[in-house]
Amino acid sequence: MGMKLKGKKVAILATDGFEQSELLGPKEALEKEGAECVVVSPKDGMIKGWKDEDWGDAVKVDLALKNAKADTFDALVLPGGQMNPDVLRGMPEVQALVKAFAEAGKPIGAICHGPWSLINAGVVKGKTVTSWPSLQTDLVNAGAKWVDKEVVVDNGIVTSRKPDDIPAFSAKLIEEIAEGPHPGRGKTANGAPPSQPTV
Repeated sequence: MGMKLKGKKVAILATDGFEQSELLGPKEALEKEGAECVVVSPKDGMIKGWKDEDWGDAVKVDLALKNAKADTFDALVLPGGQMNPDVLRGMPEVQALVKAFAEAGKPIGAICHGPWSLINAGVVKGKTVTSWPSLQTDLVNAGAKWVDKEVVVDNGIVTSRKPDDIPAFSAKLIEEIAEGPHPGRGKTANGAPPSQPTV
């Protein structure tokens, strides 16, 4: 077990229909480096994952969305799955939480359909990102530059395309969380020139 993330606390925001591997894979990787991972959801009790063509395993919810505050965490992870982010992105509480992480310059990881919540929170303008291919137009329309890479990092925002990218996604997320906040990222979201992304 590594200790790169000892003392770090990471929120994983999800609800029913999350892609199972995209929640559990990064969670396991972060915990192996010493991070405390907290599953945050608008639902109480348990949320159910999606695996392949059917429902998968249930995951325990650690914290209600209404009680989640960005200032108590070091980073945010947004798993994909089509149902999960489609429900979350329209919730004002989700938009506010994502925006608070972005404005604080704290690392955010979004994989597959997870970037939908970044769009609705208004934090992708001027950013270079990737995602599941069907989100390309949505992201471009929101002012992002979309690229087809397994992982992209732009000023603390880490994005990936699909479950096959989880190892690269997790590794970059660990790097970004270990580095800490990226001051001034809020200014970038408001129209200043973005930093050079890592692709």
